[in-house]
Amino acid sequence: MPLNFRRTLSIRRHPLLHQRNADMDSMHPDPDPLPPPSLSDIRAQVSRLEAAHRAKGHPLSGRVIHVCHHLPVEIVKIAPESSVEPGGILSPPMTPEFKPEDHDTTFESVDAKWRIHARTAHPAMVSGMKSLSGTHEQLVVAWTGEVLLQTQTQPSPKPPQTATLPTMTNLVNNLVVPAQASDNNGDVSPGAPGLHAQQNGRKLMVYGGEFSAEEQKELAGELQRFSEVEAKLESGAKLTYVPVFLPPDVSKGHYEGFCKKTLWPLFHYLLWLDSTATVPSPDPSWAAYHKTNHLFAQKVAEIWRPGDLVIVHDYHLLLAPKMIREQLGQVTHQHGWPASLVTPSPQPNEKRTGMDWESNHSTPTADAQNKQKSVKDKVGGMLGHVGSALGHHLLGSGGEHKETGEIMIGMFMHTPGPARRSSGVCLEILDGMLGANIVSFQTYSYSRHFVSTCIRVCGYESATGGIDANGSVTAVGYCPIGIDIQRVSHDRDAPTVKPKMDALRMLYKDKKIIVGREKLDVAKGVYNKLQAFEKLLQVYPEWRGKVVLIQVTTPALSESPKLERMTAELVSHINGLYGTLDFTPVHHYHQAIDRDEYFGLLSVADLALITSLRDGMNTTSMEFILCQDKTNKSPLVLSEFMGTATSFQSALTINPHDLLGTAEAINKGLTMPQSEREERHAQLFESIQGHTSHTWAATILRQLLENVGGEHTAHQTPALDLGRFKSGYKQAKKRLMLFDYDGTLTPIVKVPSQAIPTDRTREAIQRLAEDPKNVVYLISGRDGEEDFINMTESLDMSWMSEVEEIFRYYMERTSGSTIEVKKASITWHYRNSDPDFGEFQCKQALDLLESNLAPRRPIEVLVGKKNLEVRPLAVNKGEIVRRLMYENPDADFIFCAGDDKTDEDMFRSLRTIFPPGGPTENEPTVLKPPVAITSALEPEEADELPDVTLAITPDSIFATTVGPPAKKTLAGWHVTCPEEVVEAIEHLVDEA
Repeated sequence: MPLNFRRTLSIRRHPLLHQRNADMDSMHPDPDPLPPPSLSDIRAQVSRLEAAHRAKGHPLSGRVIHVCHHLPVEIVKIAPESSVEPGGILSPPMTPEFKPEDHDTTFESVDAKWRIHARTAHPAMVSGMKSLSGTHEQLVVAWTGEVLLQTQTQPSPKPPQTATLPTMTNLVNNLVVPAQASDNNGDVSPGAPGLHAQQNGRKLMVYGGEFSAEEQKELAGELQRFSEVEAKLESGAKLTYVPVFLPPDVSKGHYEGFCKKTLWPLFHYLLWLDSTATVPSPDPSWAAYHKTNHLFAQKVAEIWRPGDLVIVHDYHLLLAPKMIREQLGQVTHQHGWPASLVTPSPQPNEKRTGMDWESNHSTPTADAQNKQKSVKDKVGGMLGHVGSALGHHLLGSGGEHKETGEIMIGMFMHTPGPARRSSGVCLEILDGMLGANIVSFQTYSYSRHFVSTCIRVCGYESATGGIDANGSVTAVGYCPIGIDIQRVSHDRDAPTVKPKMDALRMLYKDKKIIVGREKLDVAKGVYNKLQAFEKLLQVYPEWRGKVVLIQVTTPALSESPKLERMTAELVSHINGLYGTLDFTPVHHYHQAIDRDEYFGLLSVADLALITSLRDGMNTTSMEFILCQDKTNKSPLVLSEFMGTATSFQSALTINPHDLLGTAEAINKGLTMPQSEREERHAQLFESIQGHTSHTWAATILRQLLENVGGEHTAHQTPALDLGRFKSGYKQAKKRLMLFDYDGTLTPIVKVPSQAIPTDRTREAIQRLAEDPKNVVYLISGRDGEEDFINMTESLDMSWMSEVEEIFRYYMERTSGSTIEVKKASITWHYRNSDPDFGEFQCKQALDLLESNLAPRRPIEVLVGKKNLEVRPLAVNKGEIVRRLMYENPDADFIFCAGDDKTDEDMFRSLRTIFPPGGPTENEPTVLKPPVAITSALEPEEADELPDVTLAITPDSIFATTVGPPAKKTLAGWHVTCPEEVVEAIEHLVDEA
């Protein structure tokens, strides 16, 4: 049988196409959403992944630790007025989004010192957490929030003392009481509505003191009892609350400082608008932000067990993933130190002595472990990083050592993707986020922005499915969040909602109702909404006196007196210009409202208007769709800059900056025929049913499990098992043998043309190819080989002239750089240029190629070592391996050998042909036509290609890398040099 030589390119698939700049009006649209899998399918995938991990010896504890900013509770400290220290700072609490409801869980401690009340904030996230409690124990590590203080002139009556704690039944029956109940003394009962109302004649205020260790322990115990009561009332949906106690100055600097004044505007693209951070300057609250993340990481380390799944939520804790790894003793040092040789991040307030850092911060470990760590640090301090590694090595066998196993951390961002603008702490923030196994966002475009930021601002390299930060690959994904359909439907159908609906219909009889509800924040676009409504009344005078805008707002994260004043002035202007004595066009309520009023308003509205300038997954739009399902089927006018815009394609999408266009959309919605309303509503309703808070939580769990345990991540590999290798070879009926050339069959040499195989290698390959059961391929990116088939001959290569023009522009402006043109690729080298300027020019060229050329041309851009390469999209080693498997579906044995970074695509393709967790029993492995085949065909011809069923199983694939045992790779086995590859081939042919 003659040798089968194929020529192809080595390339890594870049999964994301990046925008040219971070401006909102230049974003590429998200891909059309695929039909979402059902909740049962996602949960089945999670179960299969967990079973696969356990089968491979990876421990799973069955616990999920959610790390988020604020506990989903509100805590009140009840104290006699005489016991309040004068030093405590008392201030009014924040206004909630909704007025507390009668049926909210409220709990008072046995000794009447604490009252704990369920918060209404972030209901979708909390609902998602609780939905996982049926299969996993859920722990929530979060800040206590601002603890409220209620003073009283006399002690609260205490319940009868008993020798034992109350039973669960007694807790539910006695501690959670009707909202209107009150005791004989006039004190509000534990279930009384509104923790912000006056109680016992005294307003609740924010307590600014610190809690003693005894009080912290006492409150942690009460939170545990509250979670048990809450679980009893909610049929077992239990969250175990683990409080993080922050000093008042730290919590204030963290949340009201860095989060609200820097990160919130940054993530919502407001640094050039009316935000609290109008002038870029060093933020003194950064130290508080750093300290808060450190305290959170310490708390997680206290409760962490091997096999726990950790999920960090949102922008408040961007540094936490890496810090958690540091606290647990596993992190890849940015300069390549292995996981066990950790140099902890310095704290902002720490001082440096000699060559080491001194810190007063303690870790949540035993005293002996702290002492051992101290000794190690002192030994390491003598020689800096080298000494630290030596100190850990020398003392590693002494004292106690906690086996951590793999630390599994995911991060989910509830905000929009970050603007691609650097800040003084950008690198540290990104490094913190990249400490997670996966970083997931609400939409595809947000994840693309994150990857683009890592590449252009920080110089990290894109990898297939994520970011390669100095050798550590973090996956980047997206998963839209939704609402809890069952909970919202229950609130919508409450008997108290119907009277509110009737009252609203009577109040606005014969008038169209436009509804909006947002926080009064620049990003929410309330001012733009009012301007658009004024434009509607101006351009369509027939609506004057016939339409009202009911706008409900609550205080925002970034409080802006200027925005509040402008909004109030514009409301007065519109009402003065278009209102009459018996008609007011704009009703603006800057206050918390009852849930019944809210759902009644959504149910009777004739149109919902959401004009956010930048926002994530706005849940008001989803709740509006659900409420309208039983009433008018009214349309939704939605900003194109919302995360939900891609999912809600049947909504009337507008640009909130285009006032006339928004007014036209409002008019279209108000005059829309009923048939079109119902058709659009049906599509919107189907979308919210497919993406719920429960499917979001299960998907996040699945994404994390897919990216841990080495399933699709680089890891160290064992030496090739020749016995197993030969046994599989003998039993196979058809074998696919795939070899890289340079570095695999021949040693690496300085001049590629001198890489000539030895006679021994030629003979081994020849004997292998003579076996009729074998199909042998050599895969190389080299030019000029006559026996190789050029895989690019059938492809459109006209893009090369455009890329060459771009590269020539940068070559002329970057001294020492050169351009290398091959048959199927073009590379710009800047190895001989100034290192810093070369890196800068590379980032500029990369951004231009990926934002301007890649979206409209079939190309991929690869960042190499001191070079930038552009190659055809369909021609890379991974796609070629898929093509060969597609052409040989009956192959039941595959041997694939490669040595360098480009060969990882082959190993990745061999892994990803199977579903996550491996194929299920009695279910065939199906392969769709690969891009390497379809790209050379017309679309109609490509659609006619059938799927094929593969005969291969995971145990029959021997993906083998050439290199040292410690090499991180996607292969399953390793050999140390090309000679061992030849020896393995000889073992096969000798025994065959």
